Amino acid sequence: MFLTVFFLLVALCTQGGNGKEGEEAQRPGHVSVVIVGGTGDLAKKYLWQGFFQLYINQVSSGNTFSFYGGGQSPTEKATPVLFEILKTVSCSKDVSQERCALLKDQFLRLAQYRQLKSLEDYQDLAKHIEQQLQEEGMTEAGRLFYLSVPAFAYADIAEKINSSCRPKSGAWLRVVLEKPFGHDYRSAQVLASQLRSSLTEEEMYRIDHYLGKQVVSKILPFRIENKKLLDPIWNKHHIERVEIVLKETLDVKGRIAFYDQYGVIRDVLQNHLTEVMTLLTMRLPKNVSRSEEVLGNKLQILSSMLPLGKNQAVIGQYQTYKAEVQQELNKTKDHVSHTPTFAAVLAQIDDAQYEGMPILLISGKMLDERVGYARILFKNDIFCIQNHNNVHCKPKQIVFYFGHGSLQYPAILVSKNLFKPALVDSEWKEVTEHKDVNVFGLPISDFYIQTPMEQKEAYAELISHIFFGQKNSFISTENLLASWDLWTPLLSSLGSTFPRIYPGGADNADMLDIHLKGKDISYNNEVVIISTDQLGGTSTNGFQVMQGKFRSSEMVSAWAEQLVDKLAADIQEAAEAAIYEGGVFHLALSGGSTPLALFHRLADHHFTFPWRNTHVWMVDERCVLPTELESNFRSLHDHLLQHVRIPYYNIHPMPVHLNQRLCVEEDGGALMYEKQLIKLVNSSSFHFVLLGVGYDGHTASLFPGGKVDELGDSLVALTESPSKPHQRMSLTFNVINRARKVALLVMGKGKHELITQLSRVKDNPDKWPVTGVKPTNGNLVWYIDYDALLG
Repeated sequence: MFLTVFFLLVALCTQGGNGKEGEEAQRPGHVSVVIVGGTGDLAKKYLWQGFFQLYINQVSSGNTFSFYGGGQSPTEKATPVLFEILKTVSCSKDVSQERCALLKDQFLRLAQYRQLKSLEDYQDLAKHIEQQLQEEGMTEAGRLFYLSVPAFAYADIAEKINSSCRPKSGAWLRVVLEKPFGHDYRSAQVLASQLRSSLTEEEMYRIDHYLGKQVVSKILPFRIENKKLLDPIWNKHHIERVEIVLKETLDVKGRIAFYDQYGVIRDVLQNHLTEVMTLLTMRLPKNVSRSEEVLGNKLQILSSMLPLGKNQAVIGQYQTYKAEVQQELNKTKDHVSHTPTFAAVLAQIDDAQYEGMPILLISGKMLDERVGYARILFKNDIFCIQNHNNVHCKPKQIVFYFGHGSLQYPAILVSKNLFKPALVDSEWKEVTEHKDVNVFGLPISDFYIQTPMEQKEAYAELISHIFFGQKNSFISTENLLASWDLWTPLLSSLGSTFPRIYPGGADNADMLDIHLKGKDISYNNEVVIISTDQLGGTSTNGFQVMQGKFRSSEMVSAWAEQLVDKLAADIQEAAEAAIYEGGVFHLALSGGSTPLALFHRLADHHFTFPWRNTHVWMVDERCVLPTELESNFRSLHDHLLQHVRIPYYNIHPMPVHLNQRLCVEEDGGALMYEKQLIKLVNSSSFHFVLLGVGYDGHTASLFPGGKVDELGDSLVALTESPSKPHQRMSLTFNVINRARKVALLVMGKGKHELITQLSRVKDNPDKWPVTGVKPTNGNLVWYIDYDALLG
């Protein structure tokens, strides 16, 4: 007969919520705890220790326990494994060695392994529990099933529990579910529906271990205890931004099969960081112990979030991730994963209190340190004229420091120039002796600090909450779906995009720094890392840091929209510099479809562009009438020129139509354009030339095999294209390479093969005309979007 150790009631437990919530758990009786997946990694690291802590805390409460480790393996094989795990549990410091040894011995006696594979296995477990209750004359308090298994098994196990393992009337049933709770809104909805057919909402405990972290669990109590001081400043008028950050130094080796399907947004941002965000911004509940009110207030925040799209996120992937995927998933070397291992998302809440206030959610693998925190940075309207180290001029902030990092312990920090906070709990203490540590660049002595007297593990805290039926630290179905409703559109928009590659650790330097502009977020710089097997480069350590370098020239790389924004900004900067220097800006623009997005950007967003002092020239033109749709000038006119205030005499179309005929050499159109250029452009040196690159490597209308070296000293020439219309007029390298700045714009996945080839070939303008672009005294910058760069 299975041995149960019974302890008489010594002291009634005083924990639990008010009202109905928690009452069942406080009634003494027998509790059966079943960990399905009881020999797995999570159970080994956290769960058995958490349940042992629960046992220690409740051993004198009048409750008795049985503990079952369940799994797929046969009993004779898994039992030794389970007991090796159980032998590693430990007591807290306040428990004596003698008492700890006794408690561990009792705990091991109360535990056993059971195979839980088929419906019959669950039926046998139920019979065993019933027989034990009957033989020992015990009243059943409840049954707790912890599903430490993959999410695809939840519905099947829940059905087995429902049909065979429910306790009799009067006892409770609690089933704990580990994330992930779906992959997107639709899958979460399907899983919720499947679970609802077997379990009630009250019986399900979706666990997010972050809510068990000591500092996270005290966010609401801190806000309540300091309500009078916080209420006037907890709003958009006083908060500059909120940062919720979880940085990790480790990679995901060994977890690739899971991680490659989910990535950092699903793994961390959609759950952990979103939950912290709701705790920071939700309306304070009248009773923090009432889960219905807490969850309802969280739901209001989730429902008030502005939609998240591609412009609200930047993503990255550490450099060795690709090789790890290939190795662990047996993929070929040309397999490329788009799964992000780093993400920074800009969220905003659409309500009067927080409207326009930036909330940053950031997480990543292979970063410079392991640390987690939520930081509320306040606006500071005090300016120190002489003593900049005066405490009043330092940043005002409240930091919920989850642990690790430079501080190394969980704490709540409040700037001394803000206010002195009340302690959140009698089990917390104020830190008065400071080590020589800096937090966010400030000495720790600049803060009021409070920390738990004893550090407790998150799972142990949440297991206690489950035992007492406290649901305010768990995820309801309604809140879960609201969260997925927020995140799914963003995930869909990022599905086919390639993350920025970063080397990992300190080598990341400033590559992942971000820039906020209104409701949009972008990387602060355009430095990217490119695998040598993707671009054909060579490197001793297997990757290159392409710090603005492609074919030995500067390179800017970004998503297409960001790239166009950057190019437009660079053109305006060049225009303003040229006009400041000489009063005029000469800009030469190429044709084709690639620059259309740039034209729209300049027309729609650059209202301060100095068009009145700008001369627009053509890089090349098809020999068609300027009214034809194929005309480069017609395209330039329709998409840019007609939308901006530029004097008509500053516009210089190429004269391809003279004497009622097109591109006849005797008409001298090319020479006419050359003379006009020499007359107006100082030293025939354009301030800015925009070029594209064709699939065959041509640029302007200089094509492979066109014998560009035979064009002599001419600045403008008639050329032949292999495609219709064959005749073209084009600037030559003689004038292109005199320019102060030349931009080569390459966009789209279709250009990826071309970029790969160009990264390998030597200069050969006859075969690859674009390799002849080499400004003599100016700069060449390649603007390449991620699709073209990485495929």
